[in-house]
Amino acid sequence: MSDSIKHECGVAVIRLLKPLSYYKEKYGTAFYALNKLYLLMEKQHNRGQDGAGVGVVKLHMKQGQRFMARERSNSPQAISDIFFKIFDQAHQLQKSNPELAEDPEWLKKNFSFMGEMMMGHLRYGTHGKNDLDTCHPFIANDSSSTRGLIMCGNFNLTNIEDLGWKEEDKDIRPDTAVALDQVGMYLENEINRVYAQLKGSADTDLEMKKIIGDHINFVPVLREAAATFDGGYHLAGLSSVGTAFVMRDPNGIRPSFYFKNDEIVVAASERPAIMTAFHVPLEEIHELKPGHALIIDKQGNAEEHQLLPAREKTSCSFERIYFSRGSDPDIYEERKNLGRLLAPAVLDEVDHDWKNTVFSFIPNTAEVAFYGLIKAAEDRLNDFKIEQIQQQKNHLTDEVLHQILRLRPRIEKIAIKDVKARTFITQDSARNEMVEHVYDITYGSIRRGLDTIVVIDDSIVRGTTLKKSIVKMLDRLGPKKIVIVSSAPQIRYPDCYGIDMSKMGDFIAFRSMMELIELRGKEHLVEEVYDACLRQEHLPAGSIKNEVKRLYAEFTDEEIADQMSAYIREPGVNAEVKIIFQKIEDLHKACPQHKGDWYFSGNYPTAGGNKVVNRAFLNYMQGVNKRAY
Repeated sequence: MSDSIKHECGVAVIRLLKPLSYYKEKYGTAFYALNKLYLLMEKQHNRGQDGAGVGVVKLHMKQGQRFMARERSNSPQAISDIFFKIFDQAHQLQKSNPELAEDPEWLKKNFSFMGEMMMGHLRYGTHGKNDLDTCHPFIANDSSSTRGLIMCGNFNLTNIEDLGWKEEDKDIRPDTAVALDQVGMYLENEINRVYAQLKGSADTDLEMKKIIGDHINFVPVLREAAATFDGGYHLAGLSSVGTAFVMRDPNGIRPSFYFKNDEIVVAASERPAIMTAFHVPLEEIHELKPGHALIIDKQGNAEEHQLLPAREKTSCSFERIYFSRGSDPDIYEERKNLGRLLAPAVLDEVDHDWKNTVFSFIPNTAEVAFYGLIKAAEDRLNDFKIEQIQQQKNHLTDEVLHQILRLRPRIEKIAIKDVKARTFITQDSARNEMVEHVYDITYGSIRRGLDTIVVIDDSIVRGTTLKKSIVKMLDRLGPKKIVIVSSAPQIRYPDCYGIDMSKMGDFIAFRSMMELIELRGKEHLVEEVYDACLRQEHLPAGSIKNEVKRLYAEFTDEEIADQMSAYIREPGVNAEVKIIFQKIEDLHKACPQHKGDWYFSGNYPTAGGNKVVNRAFLNYMQGVNKRAY
């Protein structure tokens, strides 16, 4: 992706189903679960680079023994930092007690991170600050044997203010802490219900706590909490009573997968992470159904439970285009299909000029879509070759035949990402100054004044890197035309379910549409939409309409794309510049099971989405530079 956007977090959960000694005997190490957790997190590192965290809960600990632990980091290498600290603690124990250092039960009592339940989290700061206190997981009541709870998640809630989050508070609480409060509140209700039902069943408070812990039912706890959430979420929790859970929103917006056998239950945000870390085939990985929770009780029984009625499945299509690892076989095929479906428009734009067109991609995430584009281009070229042979069959010489058969798409690796510069550019304030150096070019790959360059990107958000770096860089090669191809449709609307795209003014599509409004003297429409948004500002979320759609409806997709093309062609660029976008209907053809497209279409799957888009527009009009959720 040429533009940097922050996005979904990564979640990993492990629940061991056998005694700790079993894993030591079978796998040769007492640290089997910790090693696997590290792998799960590294294989999802693409999902979070603002911080990470690990949490552990131990089962069957005696009164006074520590049963819950957490480690977090917001360092640039957060995963390595966390596991270095964890294993350094283990190594210190091994030095002082070498004869006991491999005894899992001794380690469980003496090593903070030896336990049967653990979670890991990788964070992107889509809400709140990027300091250590905002890193997941979050803990409540860590010394209570019944109320203790540790949670993390990949999510955003559009109604977080309704749940007690207030921006004006001096110490703004992260959204995950608010979600933790909701689950904790309904857990307290469940504890009170069990206590009222079993009061008098034990002679001591300690015995009563154990009885309560054995009878707590997390299904109603999670069901009542989920009923208060509006948004996309994949939330995970570990409880001091020995229950672990993972819950998913009713629209299936955020991804959630799990694997279980007689040794272990594993949950993660991405399927390939589980497949790789545990060497299991795709067929053994389950997708958690929307509106359901996977609950693993104290005895190790793991079952899916419905929390809310499933709605139309609108899982995030951006996962398929960009965010998820392309090693997932379905995502790999879908990305190729995205490129394949763009081929007709691309070939029409270059007038099927095979000899004078060079195809390339913007590294690295557009590479698979590039393969699909080239495969479709080769198929079209083969049809062209057949036509040429048929037309000349009566006077076809060997030389002519060889000329026809030698014709193939010209492919060059033109753009090369400068990893060091890309890593350095993390803040908006620095991006404009340094963005020109994100990519280098391969000189000599283009014939000056003759060739057209076609480069595919997976998506275009701000257009900043295209304008300040890529188009200028490509123009230095001397092409007659530059065609930028986006495997995603035009990004027009904010996301509010986990991707950090909430400011309308950031989107090149929105800015280009507003320029067209001004050029064509339709400013009155902007005022009408602004007034309509103001009127709806305090209505219930379910009563709010997406008013911004009215502005986009004034123009065709091509008109907006052409205005975007003009924007990224700065003075001094000699080549003609053209942007081609994926059509929304073709996106759905490529990813038929993942229909979440609100950032392209404005069709939000939850009531809070329309509230967010209208608020984002009001922020833009009022000059307020902050997130709309």
